Amino acid sequence: MIRRGTIAPTRIDRRRPDVFVLGAAVSLSVCVALAGCRSEPAPPAAPERKPTIQEAIAAAKVSMPHGPVVPARRMNVVPSPRPARPPEDAGLVALGKKIFADAMLSEPAGTSCASCHDPARAFSGTHGSKIGVPLGSRPGHFARRTTPSVLYLRYVPRFHYFEEDEAPYPSPYGGFFWDGRADSIADLVRQPLFNPDEMNGGSPRLVAAKIARASYAREFHAVLGRAADPESILRGVGKALEAYLTSDEMTPGTSKFDAWVRGEATLTPQEKLGLEAFKDPARGACAGCHRLNEVATDPQNTMFTDFGFDSIGVPRNRALPGNRAPDAYDLGLCERKDKRTPSDDDKWCTSFRTPSLRNVAVREAFMHNAAFTKLRDVVTFYANRASSPDRFYPPGQRFDDVPARYRDNVNLSSRPYNRAVGGKPALSDEEIDAVVAFLGTLTDAAYAPAKKGQEGPPS
Repeated sequence: MIRRGTIAPTRIDRRRPDVFVLGAAVSLSVCVALAGCRSEPAPPAAPERKPTIQEAIAAAKVSMPHGPVVPARRMNVVPSPRPARPPEDAGLVALGKKIFADAMLSEPAGTSCASCHDPARAFSGTHGSKIGVPLGSRPGHFARRTTPSVLYLRYVPRFHYFEEDEAPYPSPYGGFFWDGRADSIADLVRQPLFNPDEMNGGSPRLVAAKIARASYAREFHAVLGRAADPESILRGVGKALEAYLTSDEMTPGTSKFDAWVRGEATLTPQEKLGLEAFKDPARGACAGCHRLNEVATDPQNTMFTDFGFDSIGVPRNRALPGNRAPDAYDLGLCERKDKRTPSDDDKWCTSFRTPSLRNVAVREAFMHNAAFTKLRDVVTFYANRASSPDRFYPPGQRFDDVPARYRDNVNLSSRPYNRAVGGKPALSDEEIDAVVAFLGTLTDAAYAPAKKGQEGPPS
């Protein structure tokens, strides 16, 4: 969805029309003067034949790499190989994968990174929770927010601000977690590891002792060297997990959509309708924030997110333990503690980072607070929040998960949020079904079986 103040129209500078007029007049005078000096016009020269592209390449002795064959129906595709990266350290990646799956690191033992970031669910999940946010290592303890997939972390930028043309102020982008609070994977992994409501790892010393006794301890020392203190061991854990989470294995680009972009698959009529509604600013307007490039084959160009932040007024999930107190709220971006690039201004309260939609169809819960458990309900919310708010909020309590003092932060101006109450929804039921079908094409091949049954019946 298009965020306020983030897209400015292209403008042509017309401040100096006199320069153009003067230049044109001078050029015309010169042409007239020169024409007056000639007695006869020179005979036109024979046009020079331009070499073909193949002849030019041969003359320059340049060898061109052969890209994928693109069928005629996708002739506008730009074959774009992934940017060159340093070779992966296979040993470090393998070590990171083992640490990711190690259920002994939690307290009590039994919960690993993979328990919540379930490989069968495209590395998202709930760890068996029935309320949408994942269960921690101890009964009755739950994470505060839903589990984002850790696929494609390679492409997540550091938290930063960027000022668009004509925007009233710079906008925040990037960072890990829903609130962008971590800039490195090393920071990212420490937080769930030591969060008492998640893995509850205890202390660096306790985790380091478990690493020393792990089945991969010898491998750890061989790859990273011997560490003398717990903090050094934890830095090694972060380095190994970063290698794994940014590896080619965790950046697959094997969805039907990727194959379609390469010209190797065909979208069904329903999926094609969904794509058009997804892009259309007058209908779904989804591509305003969930950016895509349907003619470039590198998945980095189409992460289905701009990594920006927005406040969209998601309904309150009253099943969350943190919401038992009526005055308890998750304020998102403005709770971030970083002082180098601060985001504690009130205008950022209740803003959360736009998630990637890759593999969205296999998730078990949606939005930062697990307000929805069916993908179709999410699309319905976006299409109907403005026109039919009573479908999502208690009577008279629109934006019930946003404190009253921050409700002016909720996006009311961007499409499709700017429609009148009682007016026509942004998408018809047929188009909602089509968008859901299109989103199903974003599932990578390894996780396609988990997609079945996720869409659910109409709400």
